[in-house]
Amino acid sequence: MRYQVTAADTAAAVGSGEVAVLATPRLLAWMEAATLQAVAPLVSAERTTVGTAVRVRHRRPSPVGAHVEVTAHAPDSVDDHRVTCSVRAVDEHGTVLADGEIDRAVVERNQFPVP
Repeated sequence: MRYQVTAADTAAAVGSGEVAVLATPRLLAWMEAATLQAVAPLVSAERTTVGTAVRVRHRRPSPVGAHVEVTAHAPDSVDDHRVTCSVRAVDEHGTVLADGEIDRAVVERNQFPVP
């Protein structure tokens, strides 16, 4: 998944800091979206996954205008209850911005009614 950092993505804008660089909460949301996409082909249509734990190191700042590519790798199969994905974010120069793991729990979709 590819993103360009905007003013709305900054730590100052989301309230996680006071400077105009990519906010860690925004980066984590992008990483979670990548894990959801990576795991989706491994679960049945009646199931989905929800994030349960994050172990990510945000290594470098990204200014407004920077391009960020986020990747997630899921294992070859998912057990009945959980899956751990490796995640990574790099900038347009190939510099690693963040890396780590995100755990997701496998749940039945009908447990969570759509509003």
